Amino acid sequence: MTLRIGSRGSQLALWQARRIAARLAELGVETSIEIIRTTGDRITDVPLARVGSKGLFTKEIEEALLDGRIDLAVHSLKDLPTTCQRGLVIAATPEREEARDALVLPTNAPFVTFETLARGAVVGTSSPRRATQLKNARPDLRVLELRGNVDTRLRKLDQGLYDAIILAAAGLRRLELAHRISALLETSEMLPAVGQGALAIEARAEDADLIALVAPLDHAPTRRATTAERAFLRALGGGCQLPIAAHARCDGKRLCIEGLIASADGERIVRQRLDVEDADPEVVGAQLADLVLQAGGHELLRA
Repeated sequence: MTLRIGSRGSQLALWQARRIAARLAELGVETSIEIIRTTGDRITDVPLARVGSKGLFTKEIEEALLDGRIDLAVHSLKDLPTTCQRGLVIAATPEREEARDALVLPTNAPFVTFETLARGAVVGTSSPRRATQLKNARPDLRVLELRGNVDTRLRKLDQGLYDAIILAAAGLRRLELAHRISALLETSEMLPAVGQGALAIEARAEDADLIALVAPLDHAPTRRATTAERAFLRALGGGCQLPIAAHARCDGKRLCIEGLIASADGERIVRQRLDVEDADPEVVGAQLADLVLQAGGHELLRA
């Protein structure tokens, strides 16, 4: 039997699907990859923040899974809504890549850090989360919309349309473009998106044998950390249009998570942290959300 893996058709998405296919091949499982075009792939001329991000890059793939056209789906976890569609489950969360964002400069540009970017420098990003944190930390920067796949974004940068761009380090590494990373942004500078750097293997809840088959691909510390992050986002209202970020780390039984919610203009950020021992990650994520709400998040949501 050949398992059909559903994936978006971008270069990065296909790398991710092929990586999972290779891991399954090590287990003696044959696979094929079915490319599925999503709503997010079709929207190229409108900022994604205007149309909402919930399920933009996953809905059609999940429908194919429910219809039986594919057997498994491979997603970037940060694209997956915090609640799976009815009848679907995250069967495995492989070990996370680098979760941080990266500062990328034009080829042959003099080295600068985020702190030493020139006043008024033009920085490109498609992410309200990144844009908000950039504006808050460096109000002098000009933050402009940047869409397209990784190659398109790098080309626009090298053409001189931007002085710097911000991309997920994980995507650059997976596409063998780590040499383009000028600097990794520490989470204190730029808190990542929920689930950034992690993949999700989704299956039908009724397919117990298939779920057991992919179980060896699950990485417990990654699942625990991302479960807490997703619980944080869910507790704040997963479809909220305000910028939200979170990052969790596991060290043995200890779980440390930071999260924030921000105003769209970047003028106000509410950020909190929890460091707990031997606790349910779902509970920890919800507790952090409550701390954020009590510290001023309620006012931002009502604004």
